[in-house]
Amino acid sequence: MEQNRKIAILISGRGSNMQALMDAIESGELNAQIAVVISNRADAQGIQLAKSRGYTSVIMPSRGLSRQEHEKLLIAELKWHNPALICLAGYMRLLSPEFVQTFPQQILNIHPSLLPAFPGLDVQQQALDYGVKYSGCTVHFVDEGCDSGAIIAQSVVPIVDEDNAQTLASRILVEEHKLYAKAVQFILDRNWQIVGRRVIKN
Repeated sequence: MEQNRKIAILISGRGSNMQALMDAIESGELNAQIAVVISNRADAQGIQLAKSRGYTSVIMPSRGLSRQEHEKLLIAELKWHNPALICLAGYMRLLSPEFVQTFPQQILNIHPSLLPAFPGLDVQQQALDYGVKYSGCTVHFVDEGCDSGAIIAQSVVPIVDEDNAQTLASRILVEEHKLYAKAVQFILDRNWQIVGRRVIKN
């Protein structure tokens, strides 16, 4: 039976990491198929980009719904498309434990710090305020905690004296775009195992 290499991408905004995954697939660097792009916001720029490239795109507004109501609809939509992986790409909603447990070891996120340092929001400012000399980005499995799932891949970005939150974020984003596709390929190839909190090659 042919291996499932379908991915679903969840976005809330411009979807630059989604675009990087699309570019990697279209160039042949990433062996995957995008089954669906789903946004919880109708005004997300990324939805227009996905449509313009011919990908199945679904707007599933979260406003006015409880998290449980919204996730029930989202789970049904995802199950219909049957992706091997669900890739969060600037998806600005916390996922419930029930959602995570519905798709165990299938949800990936990319976070703009070297986890476990600086989880959550305002990450670049956190790094600058703390005075660290290096930051970067992390691709990890999503678990029930906040940016606490097993780490798949990381990329390091030096912090320079002139940096502010915006300049650091833009340099990290360049690395995010490279790292996410590599991490998705690694997980889809299924030659890995989780040992403790590390994802290692078999």
